[in-house]
Amino acid sequence: MYKRLCDYIEYIDKQTQPENLSKLTKEEKEALKSQLLVQTGFFQHERLIHLIVTHMFALITIVTLVGMVYFKTISMLILFVLEISLLFPYIIHYYHLENGTQKLYTFYDRFLGEKFGVEDCKKTVKTSEKE
Repeated sequence: MYKRLCDYIEYIDKQTQPENLSKLTKEEKEALKSQLLVQTGFFQHERLIHLIVTHMFALITIVTLVGMVYFKTISMLILFVLEISLLFPYIIHYYHLENGTQKLYTFYDRFLGEKFGVEDCKKTVKTSEKE
């Protein structure tokens, strides 16, 4: 899924560049906008599923940790080590999905010619530099 997200981000980045958007007809822009919204919805759904799976897996890992402390068996220790070694890749994968989906929002803003939050961020940075 991460490769698909990266490929789509690369594709939509090229398509939403100002020089490429200016070459498109109104119908092509609407089709591109519609496609972007559909793909963003797919990635949002995937992100939600992975959020639920990651939280459930983290909860199971915590329960195993409690069981390991309570029962003090080698099998619980092995199970805990296996779960914790899988939990970190789940977190990293969710992190990539989250950031990729957020990036799609910026492409939608670029498509519309809007820059939400950019000016506010610049003001905050300038204010903090003066202090």
